[in-house]
Amino acid sequence: MEEITGLGAAELGRHIYHGELTSTEVVEAHLARAGQLNPGINAITDLQADRALRLAAEADKEWLRKRPSAPLHGVPLTIKSSIAAKGFRYECGSPLRRGEVAASDATLVARLKAVGAIVIGSTNVPEFLMAYETDNAVYGRTNSPLDAELTPGGSSGGCSAAVAAGCSAGSFGSDGGGSVRVPAHFCGLYGLKPTPGAIPRTGHWPGVAGPATVLAGVGPITRTAEDLNLFLSVTAGSDPGDISSPPSRPRELPEGELAREVKVGWFDHAWNTPATTETCTAVHDAALALRERGFDVERTALRGLESAPKVWWQQFGICLRTLIESSVPGGYRLHPLAYDAMASRDEESATGYRDLLTGWVQQDHLRLKLQDQMRDRQVLLCPVAAVPAFRHGERSWSVQGEEVGYPGAFVYSQVFNLLGVPAASVPVGSSATGLPIGVQVVGRPWDDFLVTAVAQELESAFSNA
Repeated sequence: MEEITGLGAAELGRHIYHGELTSTEVVEAHLARAGQLNPGINAITDLQADRALRLAAEADKEWLRKRPSAPLHGVPLTIKSSIAAKGFRYECGSPLRRGEVAASDATLVARLKAVGAIVIGSTNVPEFLMAYETDNAVYGRTNSPLDAELTPGGSSGGCSAAVAAGCSAGSFGSDGGGSVRVPAHFCGLYGLKPTPGAIPRTGHWPGVAGPATVLAGVGPITRTAEDLNLFLSVTAGSDPGDISSPPSRPRELPEGELAREVKVGWFDHAWNTPATTETCTAVHDAALALRERGFDVERTALRGLESAPKVWWQQFGICLRTLIESSVPGGYRLHPLAYDAMASRDEESATGYRDLLTGWVQQDHLRLKLQDQMRDRQVLLCPVAAVPAFRHGERSWSVQGEEVGYPGAFVYSQVFNLLGVPAASVPVGSSATGLPIGVQVVGRPWDDFLVTAVAQELESAFSNA
């Protein structure tokens, strides 16, 4: 069982295609793992074993009839409970949506099913997705499979915990300030936030509009970089339900083409936020690994982006608080975690329309400044976060002699939501206590497949080390 549940989704798909494993064997192994570990980690909140086994049996019958070549044929996946998967709970961690079941599939879920994937469950989230850890008043807290005293992150913490525990072969989450990349970083996994709209957000709740049009993306959390590329490949593309959807999918790289001509920049300190020594070492190691594999790599200092964290906070912490509170019944109180990741009422009240207009204009100027600097360095390496996984409820850390607070410890991810570029978390190092540390790979808008290709280069470099 452990051997099966330790494999990536693409590899499982190949084993099923070649008849070396059946879908039933693969699904049973993941369900057994979930039966063993999910009660303790609370990652999957709507696990539908009977449905999964029925679909696995159907997948095996189809294989006997015609040996389908769909890359995820019979492979079990989980979906964040903010993304519609038909017949699964779609509650977004809120008592206001208790019992809500998706009547149809989100576009990305339909595309996963079209290439054979089996959805086995929906995963836990903080209420309204507003936290870097996962807890709510409907299902309670999600724990890291690495250590129950640690959070697996948020808001896609149920996704990361399920994959890290071997309960599913991959999962799809959403990311407005690091909510895919940070949980992946915390759990030693791969996570991708694509260019906004590259993977359609149709079927996500809350709906993507206003500031979220640029801030938010939906993307995979996986065990391998190959899976990041595969999940991007099978879900990316135009969709009329997503206002930011492009007329065509991002350009895929031809087989075997990467880019040793691609120029890579790296940095390990920005926005007045130090990262741990081990995090800086991981970034240095990733840069050296790419240089040794033939890439042109040099240290880079981003210029003119100093205000990016403030503008992200304005749009995420202030605007989203206003939007959320205007959508709930008067007097309703969100889960306490949500208020840690949002502006105070005083800060919200002090923000006027001129501030918001100025921030909106600043965002576009900042996006242009980044794109101008990335003409020379098409890929950037930097931390995912200032710290590795933290203990439930922790809100500040001493990092290289400075105090780093929450949620500012995740500024390295937040900024790239504001700037609307693709970014991935790649596990590279570990902390002094053995916790995983990811490095962030950032690309230019619509260079999503270049980001996943560089992630694969790093995976190869460190798996062969």
